Amino acid sequence: MSAVAKRSLLRDLSLPAVVAGFITVLVGFASSAVIVFQAAQAVGATQAQIASWMWALGLGMGVTCIGLSLRYRVPVVTAWSTPGAAMLVVGTGVVTYSDAIGAFVLAAVLGMLAGFSGVFAKVMRRVPMALAAGMLAGVLLRFGLDVFVSMGTQLGMALAMFATWLVGRRLFPRYAVIATLLVGVGVAAAQGLLHAEQLRLELAAPVFTWPTLSWPAVFGIALPLFVVTMASQNIPGVAVIRASGYDTPISPVIGWIGVANTLLAPFGAYGLNLAAITAAICMGREAHEDPARRYTAAVAAGAFYIVVGLFGATVAAVFAAFPKELVACVAGIALFGTIANSLAMALREESDREAALVTFLVTASGLSLAGIGSAFWGLVAGGICLVALRSRSGG
Repeated sequence: MSAVAKRSLLRDLSLPAVVAGFITVLVGFASSAVIVFQAAQAVGATQAQIASWMWALGLGMGVTCIGLSLRYRVPVVTAWSTPGAAMLVVGTGVVTYSDAIGAFVLAAVLGMLAGFSGVFAKVMRRVPMALAAGMLAGVLLRFGLDVFVSMGTQLGMALAMFATWLVGRRLFPRYAVIATLLVGVGVAAAQGLLHAEQLRLELAAPVFTWPTLSWPAVFGIALPLFVVTMASQNIPGVAVIRASGYDTPISPVIGWIGVANTLLAPFGAYGLNLAAITAAICMGREAHEDPARRYTAAVAAGAFYIVVGLFGATVAAVFAAFPKELVACVAGIALFGTIANSLAMALREESDREAALVTFLVTASGLSLAGIGSAFWGLVAGGICLVALRSRSGG
């Protein structure tokens, strides 16, 4: 990084951006790390290899978040493929561990080619903004609802956090989410809900596995992993970027994520992609009032992801120490602004309103078909409605 870039980063960095980065990693890890562990076990990984998976995934997410966000000065947040991990848990068939690693490499190369060739960007340019915003609101809806669902099990903590956010939005809006997190941790500690007894400092070590490949691995892992990651992760990820008002060059971003994924796949990075839900945390006003400075939240998230990779076991214990209601509340509250903006954008144009509503409802429903999540099917349903309704009005 040049001296000018360093000065620019230090000037733009703020405490709310750092906290947004931390919440991004907290939510991403707490919501799906267990699925990644199960995926590693499903393909026959040993304990050392599972630790290597966390090292490779953390390093990959960290380097791509930091590198791409600094390169384009927009918040680019990457994540592991949660649907891809779920697919590995239930549908790998009988393959060797080295064949699985070979399938990860092949899927990453396909992603890299889809990015640099421009094919993926061409597909995304055909997605109307109203549908992208409706899909984003549908993806994030359950996080907003979870704030109030949490009141059913931890009323005191959830109410205290919500009240803190309300007061903070009125008196100190830039630090409202920070205060909410601190109050939540304080209440959880006072109630004995923090479980830090398993904390230990332990470095994860990379384990290289030479990739091999078989037809069952190609058709049972590589191709489904590529399709699921593109449809369920990268398409929503791009939609989040567009709905947040950023004009990010999609082709090189997807391409470079594929490069990082390819290099780290032999160590267990089964699938890296653009984030959607966690990216929205870094792209909202809580990260920074100035949209041009929100890239620093993604840089901070990248730094935390690298720590996750280096100290996989330790960080797992840290995140596990937080009660699930605390994570749900801070995530939902951090996303309130983004949910509101997405709904407003989705329903702004009367001609697209019904199609955007269908996109929102299908996405929020959690529908999953052929192993592909509701975000993709929401866009499909909304697109069909848009074509049908425009044809009707045109006729």
